[in-house]
Amino acid sequence: MPPWSAIDTVMFDMDGTLLDLHFDNFFWTELIPREFGRKHGVTESAAKEIITCKYAGVKGTLSWYCLDYWRTELDLDIVELKLSVRHKIKIRPSVEKLLLDLQAANKRLLLVTNAHPDSLSLKTGETGIGDYFHHCVSSHRLERAKENHGFWQALQSIENYDPERTLLFDDSLPVLRQAKREGIRHLYAIAQPDSKQAHVEPAEFPQVEDFALILPANEKQDCHG
Repeated sequence: MPPWSAIDTVMFDMDGTLLDLHFDNFFWTELIPREFGRKHGVTESAAKEIITCKYAGVKGTLSWYCLDYWRTELDLDIVELKLSVRHKIKIRPSVEKLLLDLQAANKRLLLVTNAHPDSLSLKTGETGIGDYFHHCVSSHRLERAKENHGFWQALQSIENYDPERTLLFDDSLPVLRQAKREGIRHLYAIAQPDSKQAHVEPAEFPQVEDFALILPANEKQDCHG
């Protein structure tokens, strides 16, 4: 249970934290290789090899998350392809319950994502998840990915939060580790970002299995027996 009384600001990642990562895993590892192979006249297996190499070349950088970059690099209409499978975008269990509880507890809620603004707009529009937040921030606005040095300090230029009284939920260990380096005190990982895949191995951060188990309301009930 997070120490809610010691927390003013709660930050959430989007993909794999608020939303089921299955959509993104399906899109980038199945749909994109299939469409790339079809457009460029190569087998799907060859397309997967080509694309895996392209992914590896920019992983961990802002380009990795940039739809404009991949539209040019792959010669595919990435946004249109995302729209074609938008029915797969799903909110993870108990997310809305936690967000409502945090609103009732007067916490400042921030959605902080590496997703490109077009992807952020698509997903918040499809799910309505953005309506719960005081501010939704794409890392593209700060011109660096969340796992890059200086991101969390740069975030303070547009959102004046106190790292000592801030909690971050994120499914990415590199992001959580960078947030820790930059002073964010309360850090939580996600046990199963993709509902179609196994739980991830525990690391140095506490994992959230179900957001319903860590509601501020539960903390009050525990305190009163």
